[in-house]
Amino acid sequence: MTSTILRTDFERSVAAYWNTNRNDPVNLRLGEVDDLYHHHYGVGPYDPSVLEGPAGTREQRIIAELHRLESAQADLLLDHLGPIAPDDLVLDGGSGRGGTSIMAHQRFGCEVDGVSISEYQVGFANDQAARRGIADRVRFHFRNMLDTRLPSGTRQAIWTNETTMYVGLGDLYREFARVLRFGGRYVCITGCANDVTGLRSKAVSRINEHYTCDIHPRSAYFRALTDNGLVPLNVVDLTAATIPYWRLRAQSPVATGIEEAFLTAYQEGSFHYLLIAADRI
Repeated sequence: MTSTILRTDFERSVAAYWNTNRNDPVNLRLGEVDDLYHHHYGVGPYDPSVLEGPAGTREQRIIAELHRLESAQADLLLDHLGPIAPDDLVLDGGSGRGGTSIMAHQRFGCEVDGVSISEYQVGFANDQAARRGIADRVRFHFRNMLDTRLPSGTRQAIWTNETTMYVGLGDLYREFARVLRFGGRYVCITGCANDVTGLRSKAVSRINEHYTCDIHPRSAYFRALTDNGLVPLNVVDLTAATIPYWRLRAQSPVATGIEEAFLTAYQEGSFHYLLIAADRI
């Protein structure tokens, strides 16, 4: 079964990375704040008071603030999904430990299917749904988001939250266009390279190497979307909004050293953080 889901050496290397980096404190320590686990970054200004006050609780304050910022990012994504009814079906492409899927169900009451090529992430996320008593409404599957095995035309909304750098965009959006209803909504939050300078940037190359990913140029998103009947409705540049998260994380107990590359790439303009909302026509 694994061989039919992980079809290339690159996919196998990505799955191995996320299966073996299961104890990454960036994800786990932040998720322990309220038992909601994400695999993405944050947006919005941070509260500078978390860096002040008693030294004994400084780490906890920073961790809680980083988690608030990453949950704010997920909320922003959900804000752009459009009207979602409790009887609607939605898809989380590259669902990680399930945080955004759980938030979507909490907000809309809808049924959520998440797919990931990391068997560890799928197991973790399904345990989270079971603990909340929502496993009949929020389900996670060990599947490739290029081949979700979901029925055609059944999803009112699909999102990817920092996962598109692991796949070919043409193949991805062809599958999403198949699964979405006509008039359904796709929302993406992603880091992408400046077409002029990004692919020559050492900072962008460092991010690629660190996460075993393949960052796409900005133009590739819009080309692949329109080629597959997904017409952009809103495009929001979140670059300035995500810089505070990285500045705070660089001062945090979960800093990994990659923070400098993100800050450099964003500040030099070689890397952009975008939200794209597109409708299926």
